[in-house]
Amino acid sequence: MTTARYRPTWELAVDPLVSCKLCLGEFPLEQMTTITQCQCVFCTLCLKQYVELLIKEGLETAISCPDSACPKRGHLQESEIECMVAAEMMQRYKKLQFEREVLLDPCRTWCPSSSCQAVCQLQEADAAAALPQLVQCAVCALEFCSACKASWHPGQPCPESSPPASFLPGENSSFYKSEEDDAPIKRCPKCKVYIERDEGCAQMMCKNCKHAFCWYCLESLDDDFLLIHYDKGPCRNKLGHSRASVIWHRTQVVGDLRRLRLLLLVASPFLLLATPIVLCCKCKCSKGDDDPLPHLDAPPAPHPHREALQDGRLHLPLHPPAQPTSPPTCFWSFVSWPVPLGAPSPCMEGA
Repeated sequence: MTTARYRPTWELAVDPLVSCKLCLGEFPLEQMTTITQCQCVFCTLCLKQYVELLIKEGLETAISCPDSACPKRGHLQESEIECMVAAEMMQRYKKLQFEREVLLDPCRTWCPSSSCQAVCQLQEADAAAALPQLVQCAVCALEFCSACKASWHPGQPCPESSPPASFLPGENSSFYKSEEDDAPIKRCPKCKVYIERDEGCAQMMCKNCKHAFCWYCLESLDDDFLLIHYDKGPCRNKLGHSRASVIWHRTQVVGDLRRLRLLLLVASPFLLLATPIVLCCKCKCSKGDDDPLPHLDAPPAPHPHREALQDGRLHLPLHPPAQPTSPPTCFWSFVSWPVPLGAPSPCMEGA
């Protein structure tokens, strides 16, 4: 009996082992799976667990390559996912895809009834302009506003601060205002997506918009890092964790803030020293941009002796300029003298 790690030498020569980037194990080619889009290779067991975890948690509708350094950023196709997971898991994946499509489509919306959850069609003109319109569900015949999901209010603006409504069929009472605060299904107060709570504490985070809120009163917890909301009010001691774990959580948060403050205090002298250097570099760069280099296609400057060339002779002034850059080395250099081609210079003859 042989395993994937311990096999005879002749089998290794014929069928070499391939390393998996997830578990770092070595397996034969028949136990590996290649992603079609990016050609990355992983062992089938690791890739299956990766896909099942993403579908179960509902984190991604487009499952990307598990390799973070993948150059092509490939995604698994639906046929590849169907070959790895069970039928129930594949059905959940298609449901997540459909919910994502409805959420991104401005011409479709969900029925706010918690027992219906049908998809309603909107008018394209009003949907493109993001205007509230009357929507009637084709399944439960509920009439609601497309913007706030409350009952239709003709001639009145949508309420700004009220939570999104979710009505029971044939009733006008809000789902959130019912006595059942611990209902299993509610809507996110920010993006209005359905959320089901089957276990865990009362601090919820929407997977769609990353909004943190209390499950019981739907109050925002985005800025409540210490979870003080559960120390007072109607939600007191309803977080779902022990008092010791809450105190430990607060201790960790306060410790992290103090470490960050200490880091800023230590780094402040270096920042003060580096600020003038950065400002000087920026000033030099800005001055260099004000006086750019001349263009290559600009006409060349005229030669200083071009106008003195007449009939093959060089006519130069008999006296040196007022402020010569260097003293003349020969008197003949300031006298007009016809010099035939190939003839020696008078300076050379005098020498």
